[in-house]
Amino acid sequence: MTVILLRHGRSTSNTAGVLAGRSEGVDLDDKGRDQAAGLIDRIADLPIRGLISSPLLRCRRTVEPLAAALCLEPLIDDRLAEVDYGDWTGRKIAELAGEPLWRVVQAHPSAAVFPGGEGLAQVQSRAVAAVREHDRRLAAEHGGDALWVACTHGDVIKAVVADAYGMHLDAFQRVTADPASVSVIRYTELRPFVLHVNHTGAKLAAALRAGPPPQDEAKAKADGESQAAPTEQATAVVPSGDAVVGGSTD
Repeated sequence: MTVILLRHGRSTSNTAGVLAGRSEGVDLDDKGRDQAAGLIDRIADLPIRGLISSPLLRCRRTVEPLAAALCLEPLIDDRLAEVDYGDWTGRKIAELAGEPLWRVVQAHPSAAVFPGGEGLAQVQSRAVAAVREHDRRLAAEHGGDALWVACTHGDVIKAVVADAYGMHLDAFQRVTADPASVSVIRYTELRPFVLHVNHTGAKLAAALRAGPPPQDEAKAKADGESQAAPTEQATAVVPSGDAVVGGSTD
């Protein structure tokens, strides 16, 4: 089974430099809506068997055009929701970069627990459990290999990709998940294979062919981590080299 981890399109909070977290009513901005519509050309020609989404509005808006094109009803799973950032929710990222916890999130995220919220270790546990559960269910429903989409959030995707790589959560900031990007993981009986990370190209179909062929999994190796330079906006609000909490903002 293969899952396409889709990050929601650019949101109004992304452009405002605010940590949206689980705030109600955070929608896509104009670019985010264009990104959502563009998913039809990027991945709708693939044999997608299921759509799972975070309950938050920006994810539901992102999958709407794709769901209509595929004639699929998205299933909502609360375990794919954004990190509960607690008291950090709704604050400017530029301000948060000065908090002592920011350095913990960067260097030792497995120990990071947001005040009044949840810990990143909890996020990884719930998200990985959700992805693996849906993967097994869809495999059973479709008689083996199938492709499906999970639309969720930047830090959630990074945590799931880190697990698939066999990386400690403390290394998950090395993974990038831009708005409307897709990361692809193939789960097998013995191990996951990370086929692509932070793919933002026009067509995913051609890119998928570059992944490990199913008949040769014993020799396949997971792709290296996708690392990108900080965006212009991220560079302006966080120390150089730091990852933006809540994912990048392009």
